[in-house]
Amino acid sequence: MSADEAELPPREAMDFDVVIVGAGPAGLSAAIRLKQKAAAAGSDISVVVVEKGSEVGAHILSGAVIDPIGINRLIPDWKERGAPIETEVTEDVFRVLGPQGDIRLPGWPMPPLLKNHGNYIVSLGSVCKWLGEQAAELGVEIYPGFAASEVLYDENGAVAGIATGDMGVGRDGAPSENFVRGMELRAKYTLVAEGARGSLSKLLIGKFDLAKGHEPQKFGIGLKELWQVAPEKHRPGSVQHTFGWPLDNRTGGGSFLYHYGDNLVSVGFVVHLNYKNPYLSPYEEFQRFKTHPAIRDVFEGGKRIGYGARAITEGGWQSMPDLVFPGGALLGCAAGMVNLPRIKGSHNAILSGIAAADAVAGALAAGRAHDKLEDYEKAVRTGDIGRDLKKVRNMKPLWSRFGTALGVALGGVDLWLNTIISGIGLGFTLKHGKTDAAATGLAANYKPIAYPKPDGKLTFDRLTNVSFSGTNHEENQPVHLKLLDPAVPIAINLPEYAEPAQRYCPAAVYEVVTDEVGQPRFQINAQNCVHCKTCDIKDPSQNIVWTCPEGGGGPNYAGM
Repeated sequence: MSADEAELPPREAMDFDVVIVGAGPAGLSAAIRLKQKAAAAGSDISVVVVEKGSEVGAHILSGAVIDPIGINRLIPDWKERGAPIETEVTEDVFRVLGPQGDIRLPGWPMPPLLKNHGNYIVSLGSVCKWLGEQAAELGVEIYPGFAASEVLYDENGAVAGIATGDMGVGRDGAPSENFVRGMELRAKYTLVAEGARGSLSKLLIGKFDLAKGHEPQKFGIGLKELWQVAPEKHRPGSVQHTFGWPLDNRTGGGSFLYHYGDNLVSVGFVVHLNYKNPYLSPYEEFQRFKTHPAIRDVFEGGKRIGYGARAITEGGWQSMPDLVFPGGALLGCAAGMVNLPRIKGSHNAILSGIAAADAVAGALAAGRAHDKLEDYEKAVRTGDIGRDLKKVRNMKPLWSRFGTALGVALGGVDLWLNTIISGIGLGFTLKHGKTDAAATGLAANYKPIAYPKPDGKLTFDRLTNVSFSGTNHEENQPVHLKLLDPAVPIAINLPEYAEPAQRYCPAAVYEVVTDEVGQPRFQINAQNCVHCKTCDIKDPSQNIVWTCPEGGGGPNYAGM
């Protein structure tokens, strides 16, 4: 305990059987399954879920087309219960874009696992809100607006719960007149389901050396706008994916357009964060993509009603760390369970929640606590999740190594081989090598990219779009984006990499401005942050650390 903490009043503590961090698909599924298991056994398991968003679903951002395998297993009668899973996929379109034209790929050569027959287009935030309601009905305590900011340990070093962040701390770090001490939520088991690059997940992976023997995790940044389009442009159930322009052959990524709901279209763009050119701006590439002749017509006469951005785990099978540690486990995207070629992770998140809950329920029934949930690790690696990820394990490294044209083609061959001989494919597992931060090239080897100015109708500047994310942070709170060394952005990143934080951030959080004597200064506009975590991943000096702001801060996505 620091001297400052010693001067604060003690935190109140509450005891539970299970504490779950994050009210996403993985965390809520684990909570629901635990209560289902307890009811079936005629017992009770006390479960609490803490969520840093202002409400369940507020920080959820995804495409999303979901494979119903997970929800079918968790809540078989989800249709009768009114789940917001309504628009079944009716059309799969794959296009390769060039600067002016495009080629539509035929569907027959596509590996079966890339086809979306039987899947549904949804707002994942709405699905999570509904899952939260199901969990609450079963007796799960859900605390939205509380950020899990600290891991608690017992005398043996096992995880024993979490502490929520203090509220009402001033910009100077001192308690304000509205100060409220955080709570200690202690548990026999703690399940961490924060999503990609979670702050506690990162800490636990390091403390317990969970990444040892595994490849570095890889990431992409996913940018999304929600549009309400003209009725005549709407094709309910249509799913379209593209790759190619505006990205060059050495920069991985692609797009999606999903038609669902009340004339709604989710349009998204993903850029793999192992790109080399430090002048590249994923956000500007997204805006430029919408101007393509094959794309822009969908949005003419429509209006953008939402915007957001989020990091996506892309490392897959070989990058998934050890999942268990004394006293708990990593779930879903916190452990990197996204199937990159399918652009899907929510089904594996739900399945991981089920598997974790089954392991915890068994451990509690046996009178155990604070040990390793080895049954969970085994269930993930040998069950549906492991089989799903192992089939596609070589797509990302092939794409990165050989570029889009050849890499995607070779990946397709591997996927077909995996279909024919399940889980074997090429017969080996390729490595990823460098982290995304280390992949960043020196500015001297590249030229700045001249991006077109936004027109305010189809394309938008970052700050205007951030206003459509509902993002808000308490003005007086401490900056939650920490610099390990404040000198690095100007002394190292600016001369060597042209300070790429100015461009990779999708919310204009980072700027290099000129001070009153004409010298460059690094400025952090933390109030703009949409919690995408890209800075924590892509900073070439690994000098930026994303930490949880005060609970309830950040985006408030509606229908995303």
